[in-house]
Amino acid sequence: MRLFRSEDHARRWTQSRVFDVITLAQAAALARAWYAKKLTPDWRRHTAEEAEALFKQLGLDPRFWKLT
Repeated sequence: MRLFRSEDHARRWTQSRVFDVITLAQAAALARAWYAKKLTPDWRRHTAEEAEALFKQLGLDPRFWKLT
């Protein structure tokens, strides 16, 4: 994780790198959704397709968050 002082600073830093910039709210939403059932007896790892669907639902850039 990398924190920036502004969106402009983040844009400049990422110009020559392959990264996606997400907000803290998006990161929190991802963590809540990713681990929502982790402690249930029927928990299982997400498939790549399920993970990509979750990333899409949260508005994450599919060019960066592609698993398949």
